[in-house]
This record gives sequence, C-alpha cells and structure tokens, in this order.
Amino acid sequence: MEVKLWNDKREREMYENFAELYAIIKATEKLEKAYVRDIISSSQYEPECQKLIAHFKTLASSFKDTVPSIERFADTYKMDCPAAINRLVTSGVPATVEHRAAAAASSTTSAAIVAECVQNFITAMDSLKLNMVAVDQVHPLLSDLSASLNKLSILPADFEGKTKMKEWILRLSKMGAADELTEQQARQLHFDLESSYNSFMAALPSAGT
Repeated sequence: MEVKLWNDKREREMYENFAELYAIIKATEKLEKAYVRDIISSSQYEPECQKLIAHFKTLASSFKDTVPSIERFADTYKMDCPAAINRLVTSGVPATVEHRAAAAASSTTSAAIVAECVQNFITAMDSLKLNMVAVDQVHPLLSDLSASLNKLSILPADFEGKTKMKEWILRLSKMGAADELTEQQARQLHFDLESSYNSFMAALPSAGT
C-alpha cells in the first residue's frame, strides 16, 4: 500500500523542496570534509561549493516561511552537518574565497604598517636635521618608530633597526627630558637611522614575491 506524504500539489512541492534541501546540506558536508582532508583540490572544490551555495540560497529563499531556521531543519531531520551549516548559512562563500579575503586583509594591514614605519623613519631623520635634539623631542619619535617596527611580522627579532632603536631609547631614558644630544650623538643617531632605513627597505619583499 502506497502512503502519500502530501494531500495536494502545494504539499508535494514542499516535501520535494525539503528533500532537495536535505540533499544540498549532505552534499556540502561531504564536500567540506573532502576539501579539509585534501581529497579534492581547491580548483575542484570552489566551483562545486559555489554551485551548492547558489542552489541553497535560491531554495532557502523560496520557502523561508516554511523553514525559518535551517539549523532547526537540520536538527529535526537528525542531520549532523556542522561544516555544511557553517558554509551555507554562516559564511555563504567557499572556504577558498574566505582564505583569499583573509590573505588580502593581512597584506593590506602589512602595507599600512610598512607605510607607518617609513613615515616614522623619515620624521625622525628630518627632526635631527632641524636640530630637534632635546631628549623630550627625540625619545617619542624613536619610541613610535620602534613600536611600528615591532608590529611588522616580516622583520626578524634581531633586525638592525629594532636593536639600534632599542639601544638609543635605553640611552635616552637615562637622560633628563631637557638634556640635548651632543653634535656627535646626533650625527651617530642620524647615521643609525639612515642605515636602519636602508636595511628596512632591503628587507621588504619585492612586488613579484
């Protein structure tokens, strides 16, 4: 004896949509696991994931009144598919797209820090040229430069600019705020700044790498 799940065409379409939604969630879960385990490549994963997400969005929007919560739908039908729910509902884009966005954000952040370091180098050197040699004038500039250099992860801990600025800051902290650098000290500091700046520019990756 055949048992009907629906009483009319509208109910039949609803159950067919439920079955399709179930299939999309299950397929996405399998795809996510395959990608994480390196069973498929990024180039294979991304277009398939995009298709599933697009299909899911179209389907979900067509019966948002019937299925207000995808998470509840998954619970109701005992679907243990956390990766699929994250990809389809929370993220909405393939993992590869997320990774590229994160890398771009990281690159943008690094570029901003590089610009900050360059500005701090130039400001410190220009200040010495303008004979701003009092401790309370020099110390803040070197502190800002040291802080910006320490924020840049591509520079090693023993980078010349970091160690030299640390030495100068330590030396200045032992002097009074109104004390001034001697002509010889100012000349040496400018030399160290210029040398560190050149090393800094050389340490930056070229545009092609």
